[in-house]
Amino acid sequence: MNAVIYARYSSDNQREESIEGQPRECTTYCQKNDIVIVGSYIDRALSAKTDNRPEFQRMIKDSAKGVFDTIVVWKLDRFARNRYDSAHYKQLLRKRGVKVVSATENISDGPEGIILESMLEGMAEYYSAELAEKVVRGQTENALHCKYNGGHVAFGYKIDANKDYQIDSINAPIVLEIFTRYAAGETMNQIRDDLNSRSFTNSKGAPLDANFIPTLLHNRRYIGEYKYRDIITPNGVPAIIPQELFDRVQARLEKNRKSPARYKAIEPYLLVNKLICGTCGGMMVGESGRGSHNQTVYHYYRCTNSKKRKICTSSRKTVRKQAIEDAVVHAVMARITDDSFVQYVADRVMEAQQQESSLLPTLRKQLADTERGIKNMLNAIEAGIITESTKQRLIDLENAKKKIEMDIMQEELQHPIIPRDEIVFWICRFRKMDITDMQQRQQLIDSFVNAVVIYDDRILITFNYKDGEKTIKFSELSGSNLECNAPSTQNPLNHVV
Repeated sequence: MNAVIYARYSSDNQREESIEGQPRECTTYCQKNDIVIVGSYIDRALSAKTDNRPEFQRMIKDSAKGVFDTIVVWKLDRFARNRYDSAHYKQLLRKRGVKVVSATENISDGPEGIILESMLEGMAEYYSAELAEKVVRGQTENALHCKYNGGHVAFGYKIDANKDYQIDSINAPIVLEIFTRYAAGETMNQIRDDLNSRSFTNSKGAPLDANFIPTLLHNRRYIGEYKYRDIITPNGVPAIIPQELFDRVQARLEKNRKSPARYKAIEPYLLVNKLICGTCGGMMVGESGRGSHNQTVYHYYRCTNSKKRKICTSSRKTVRKQAIEDAVVHAVMARITDDSFVQYVADRVMEAQQQESSLLPTLRKQLADTERGIKNMLNAIEAGIITESTKQRLIDLENAKKKIEMDIMQEELQHPIIPRDEIVFWICRFRKMDITDMQQRQQLIDSFVNAVVIYDDRILITFNYKDGEKTIKFSELSGSNLECNAPSTQNPLNHVV
């Protein structure tokens, strides 16, 4: 085994020899156990109650390089005294194949370790629930005062420094124009296309998409209604649209919703953006056309390089839509009905959930620095140093602490831990899907399939997890005809990229 030594002592009044003795005993331990020492990390005058130790953090970062597989400490309290930090970093190290051992303590990986982990899991669950409750309580308080609570700001509004909604003088007239034109009889597409031609963009600076107009026309905030969860406040925000105009628009929306569809549904191509030609690497796009003799409509996928640049040399430039989609759906269902696959995916999801947000360490360091500043100010006040500047500085630090704590809670809520049994349940529910239903087939493919590559003699399906691949030879597809029977001179009906 290759090992590094980690040593730490916590205060300047300890003798320098105390930290020199730690590596000496760790070295003796390594020699007795045939462990090769490849480096050392030493933190001087730093407490183990916090993980904000430069050499400690450098060691954790270096553990990902695979240079060492063991960390040797004089005693385990040198590694961490905060049991959450200890369990967290040990778990991280275990994932990287690194273990922590004590040179002077004979501690086994027995039941006491299991008990500790169980306790920490329960504490983490309680802590997460408590955080969620605090965040909801704060957001509810905001909602009672009709304040901005985060998230997307409706087009036509802006948020001021007090988190109040204000009318955006630039975009609000566009909202009124959209409502007026739709109430007068124009279609959503006509309005959207006209606005795009005039270079209007959404709040993110992108062209207006198909969902922009419908979402805007249904938004009751434009008549001044504020809503958060079950809190609804009429006239809680400035209104952009008169109630009478809003009601006329809603009446027309309801009428159009109940009317028959104007256009015939287009055949969905489930493998669009996933199907690749294995010969040239080009994308396979969905097409349809009629045969020149019997006028039968055919649906198929065609390699883009066989049409435009004609550089594809594959013998399978086209492939029947139904046959290839059936093959992929059946391959996915075969995986889902395999219990070992379900357990494997559940394990990988649990591992992914343990990866901490990159922002959290920065926020926690800011919180520790702020708490340290508060403590220093309190010490100064206890020593009799009380001025207006001292009081104001303490107030500023307390406010900063509250804000950082809220930022940490919100960041942690962005990465909720889903229990393993719920993950297994979610995967297993796909077993009950009706694979003849087009919408459920699409959900199945989107959830589990990353790419499908068509070669001359086989299909390669790449699933959405590491090392997840399935090769199917055409000879194995009994009863399936992948060849497109439509003649090459057929008249195209539609084309899906």
